[in-house]
Amino acid sequence: MVVMARISRPERPDLVFEEEDLPYEEEIMRNPFSVKCWLRYIEFKQGAPKPRLNQLYERALKLLPCSYKLWYRYLKARRAQVKHRCVTDPAYEDVNNCHERAFVFMHKMPRLWLDYCQFLMDQGRVTHTRRTFDRALRALPITQHSRIWPLYLRFLRSHPLPETAVRGYRRFLKLSPESAEEYIEYLKSSDRLDEAAQRLATVVNDERFVSKAGKSNYQLWHELCDLISQNPDKVQSLNVDAIIRGGLTRFTDQLGKLWCSLADYYIRSGHFEKARDVYEEAIRTVMTVRDFTQVFDSYAQFEESMIAAKMETTSELGREEEDDVDLELRLARFEQLISRRPLLLNSVLLRQNPHHVHEWHKRVALHQGRPREIINTYTEAVQTVDPFKATGKPHTLWVAFAKFYEDNGQLDDARVILEKATKVNFKQVDDLASVWCECGELELRHENYDQALRLLRKATALPARRAEYFDGSEPVQNRVYKSLKVWSMLADLEESLGTFQSTKAVYDRILDLRIATPQIVINYAMFLEEHKYFEESFKAYERGISLFKWPNVSDIWSTYLTKFIARYGGRKLERARDLFEQALDGCPPKYAKTLYLLYAQLEEEWGLARHAMAVYERATRAVEPAQQYDMFNIYIKRAAEIYGVTHTRGIYQKAIEVLSDEHAREMCLRFADMECKLGEIDRARAIYSFCSQICDPRTTGAFWQTWKDFEVRHGNEDTIREMLRIRRSVQATYNTQVNFMASQMLKVSGSATGTVSDLAPGQSGMDDMKLLEQRAEQLAAEAERDQPPRAQSKILFVRSDASREELAELAQQANPEEIELGEDEDEDEMDLEPNEVRLEQQSVPAAVFGSLKDD
Repeated sequence: MVVMARISRPERPDLVFEEEDLPYEEEIMRNPFSVKCWLRYIEFKQGAPKPRLNQLYERALKLLPCSYKLWYRYLKARRAQVKHRCVTDPAYEDVNNCHERAFVFMHKMPRLWLDYCQFLMDQGRVTHTRRTFDRALRALPITQHSRIWPLYLRFLRSHPLPETAVRGYRRFLKLSPESAEEYIEYLKSSDRLDEAAQRLATVVNDERFVSKAGKSNYQLWHELCDLISQNPDKVQSLNVDAIIRGGLTRFTDQLGKLWCSLADYYIRSGHFEKARDVYEEAIRTVMTVRDFTQVFDSYAQFEESMIAAKMETTSELGREEEDDVDLELRLARFEQLISRRPLLLNSVLLRQNPHHVHEWHKRVALHQGRPREIINTYTEAVQTVDPFKATGKPHTLWVAFAKFYEDNGQLDDARVILEKATKVNFKQVDDLASVWCECGELELRHENYDQALRLLRKATALPARRAEYFDGSEPVQNRVYKSLKVWSMLADLEESLGTFQSTKAVYDRILDLRIATPQIVINYAMFLEEHKYFEESFKAYERGISLFKWPNVSDIWSTYLTKFIARYGGRKLERARDLFEQALDGCPPKYAKTLYLLYAQLEEEWGLARHAMAVYERATRAVEPAQQYDMFNIYIKRAAEIYGVTHTRGIYQKAIEVLSDEHAREMCLRFADMECKLGEIDRARAIYSFCSQICDPRTTGAFWQTWKDFEVRHGNEDTIREMLRIRRSVQATYNTQVNFMASQMLKVSGSATGTVSDLAPGQSGMDDMKLLEQRAEQLAAEAERDQPPRAQSKILFVRSDASREELAELAQQANPEEIELGEDEDEDEMDLEPNEVRLEQQSVPAAVFGSLKDD
């Protein structure tokens, strides 16, 4: 049963409370100004009817009107009570009045202002809400305005009241100017583009502005250009042309986009001719192919759209003569634009580098069929290109210019061009030399031979001030007299058109200037030889030899010696020998073979055979190691032809000592074969035995097969046994070589890049040599296991790598020197060692004694 009581207190005579409230009421009576007591009481009464709870809050706030906690909880509870009611309900007004009473004491609390403003926004009371935001901003200190403005701006954006929002944003930007981008976006969305452009221009010009969105100054500028160029009718307060042209000087790497934006502005404004002028200016000023491509494509698209618009207009309104003329004019303008593209692109490349010779030639080719433009282009090119900055060969412009006049029959103009070209200060002497040669070729093509000679003589005449060929401080006109190109052409002309003396003087002058090449020297000598001046030609060779060193002098020596031998043969043998000795003195091994063979041929034909053999002997030591084998073959062949085969034994021995193992092996086989043909079987066997030391049975099976065939034909059991013993010994020698063993073990382990330590993983500290020895023992044991069972034949051979089938094959082959053994041997003989010999007595047949039998 609930007990209701009425307390007679002067402040609230009609206060009604329940029995459970008595402890809290008593506590409040004892501590009426304790916030904690009131909060505990309020917490206990949360489930009570709303009027009683509100009455409790009112009692508490009457005693504690400056308690933020109480006001916050009270206002929150009052808002929750009307949350689901219609906004026209009178209860909303009561809640609003409650907030207003709170702000009498809590006007410095931003949280309460925010909650109240949000509550008013939910009610849809625009004017009241706006004024409340303004009151909050006036009441709060400026340091707390940043908490109010986000909600205020959201409120302004939520209603279609652009003027109110603009005024609010303007006030906000005074507090936070870095938020200008947000304002600009709102202006764009509300279609107030003029003010948006003004604000954006201000932001772009402010160097201290930092974009909250992380945009660069160029990106902001690009947005401004797009905004003002795409909306010319809405942006009236800015000078669009001046702004974009300012960007052209500021952002030089984005010229194409900016030019297109400026042209787009005039197109949207309806000033089509002005837009066309902008495009023409752009394609004549851009410096990169990328910018040119952007501008040209936009220009072409503009012309196409103009033609399409005109055709559409004509089809709708009917065609008239003026419309046809205008349409034809626009089509012709578009066709001309397309045809000009290669030339305009070439102009862009030349603006990048006006000294690019190849691009000038391409420009001339673009004007094919228009002589006046070609002449103007060549004139501009030779005036523009600086020879010291040129990319390519600048003299080709002058030569091509003159060739153009020549092709059109204007020889005098061509000569004038080339004459001017000879006075140009080129960077390289070769450029001026090419111009002089072109002058001569021009005269030769028109059969003015004397004039060609005069021009080249003039080019090679000594200047007033001589200079070295590579002296860059002197002009090329003072150095061209040492140009081999001009002298070579002059020499050719003198040979064809001049006299013997004039030609000889030219060659002598070339040699005196020390600019000759080996080919020039040979040409000079051949020229003298053709005119029967043999000694003079030999002197020319001598002069050339004095100018050059090895290897450049190689061709001169070869030609000189060949011509000398052909001329004198054996009549001046000592002189020829001196020449050969002089040539071979200091000759590199690479070029010695030809000279030695020529020297030996001379001795064979005109000298002494022993001298020829001495030359061959020297040649085998003087040539490169790769040529020694061929040289020994020639030496052996010539020695056999001159002195006989027996004289080559010493040569073979020397070759085997000097040559590499591979070539020494070949020499041994040939040497042994020669001894066999001479019947020297023992010598041949000794050669095979010597050669076996450099023949691994696993890699040189051909040698051992040759030796086996030799023993089958000429040997016996002992020699075959010895051959097999040597083979086993050699194989064992190769098996114990560390490098070979390592490579074999790596091959077995399947690791071509392994090391010795790979053979025993986990035992890196073990000695490498011990590992190799252990592996060698394993290989030997494996080889022992792989041996076939001992042959049960009666011939006792030493154990070797030969198989049973090979031995049986050897035994079956016919050998004239074979010794037949008895077939009734005891089986115990199989156990005898190879060095043991069993002696037995047999009766001598009677036929052996003949007539001596009786005695």
